[in-house]
Amino acid sequence: MIELTYDEEFAVLTIRRPTALNALSFELIGQIGECIKQAGRSKARALIVTGEGEKSFCAGADIKELQDRGLAAQREGAELGQAVFALLDRLPIPSVALVNGFAFGGGCELALACTLRLALPNAKFGLPEVKLGLIPGYGGTQRLPRLVGAGRALEMVMTGRTVGADEALAIGLVNRIVQAPGLAAAKAYAREFSGHGLRALQFGREAVQRALDLPLHEGLRCEADLSTLAFRTSDAQEGMQAFVEKRKANFRDE
Repeated sequence: MIELTYDEEFAVLTIRRPTALNALSFELIGQIGECIKQAGRSKARALIVTGEGEKSFCAGADIKELQDRGLAAQREGAELGQAVFALLDRLPIPSVALVNGFAFGGGCELALACTLRLALPNAKFGLPEVKLGLIPGYGGTQRLPRLVGAGRALEMVMTGRTVGADEALAIGLVNRIVQAPGLAAAKAYAREFSGHGLRALQFGREAVQRALDLPLHEGLRCEADLSTLAFRTSDAQEGMQAFVEKRKANFRDE
């Protein structure tokens, strides 16, 4: 099952299927989508995504479900996974993947879809689909090169090899390595940005995401547009006034 809870100012999405290393069935993917939508409607300041237990964040797709499927069903399954993970791009709050143990296949793709990624020292990332005669289908071939570059992404996709936490940090796959207890570390990390106005965080995320898709001159135009929109918010006026008055800003997400 997928559980959505609230812990202080954060929403926490937990994959609870430890007997199967938190592998994703199509039903669970649908549940993840509903939980992401619920988190977006809540008063949470960030969404933390993790897996139950110390062994696995998410070991990927439920392979038994993939056998004997028709082409149309396979296409629908890939589109479902892509659509659900893409909800994280449009989520009005940032998302943080807390990777504890295995993040393989669809689990790695779920982590890639989050805004930011944290790894416990035992984290292991991989896109091993090639070993089954397959390729990633939930966005891995598109998001991974945007993080680590085409060469490293091709190597991971073509070899299916596992990347440990230290290497993941070195190549930019994760933002930080944190120590247990992981949830406390994830909340401390999220507090580094969760106190800022959500409008500014959204505009900043959109500007960086658009930079990956646009030529430089168009990206600069997008940045100017979003910067102007941010300037018009009440939070911007409050932030500048607080700076002048040498006090902490009281952002209201307006």
